[in-house]
Amino acid sequence: MAFISVFDVLGPIMVGPSSSHTAGTAAIAYLAQKMINGELKKVEFTLYGSFAKTYRGHGTDRALLGGIMGFSTYDTRIRDSFEIATAKGLEYSFKTNEEDTDIYPNTVDIAMTNDQRQTMTIRGESLGGGKVRIVRINKVKVDFTGEYSAAIVIHQDKPGVVAHITKCLSDDGVNIAFMRLFREAKGHIAYTIVESDDALPSDLSAMLKENPNVHDVMIVQK
Repeated sequence: MAFISVFDVLGPIMVGPSSSHTAGTAAIAYLAQKMINGELKKVEFTLYGSFAKTYRGHGTDRALLGGIMGFSTYDTRIRDSFEIATAKGLEYSFKTNEEDTDIYPNTVDIAMTNDQRQTMTIRGESLGGGKVRIVRINKVKVDFTGEYSAAIVIHQDKPGVVAHITKCLSDDGVNIAFMRLFREAKGHIAYTIVESDDALPSDLSAMLKENPNVHDVMIVQK
């Protein structure tokens, strides 16, 4: 039988009326902004399902914008996220997609552009009770909750890369909770996601990038 804590029943500490539409979306955006390097300059949110229908009334737009600026679910600055984003010079927009109905109801795409004009699109799902899941990075389907510290390694799908990743983890004393590889197709771009119970070492990213087939590394600390 699954253990349910009082926090699962009561829900997360949050600003806003809904754990799915406010806390969940803030958490998705908070994770997303950790996954792109550099300063975020532009972001476009595409809302699906129930998000598309009720995002203004439930404060989903404010929560997303707050999360993408690094505000936690209980940060009261979320209430003023529009004004803060404008003051920071962050360009943002919201659009809805009610045509794609074969998609999880509480889903958002977050398209980000940093100060180096690098782009990344994250798809996240709000599962209820403030719990979330990242299900796509750019065009690759993934499965990542943010409940653990994680290293997301973007690399070419070639022999020896995964062995290099595991060696770096071992050399740096990382205790692996989960490690999974996701890819577009054989030999194409792949994402290896390593999750750990503990904070990841500061030198891990540099070690991983020593392999020429590793394109980028994103460290997401819990």
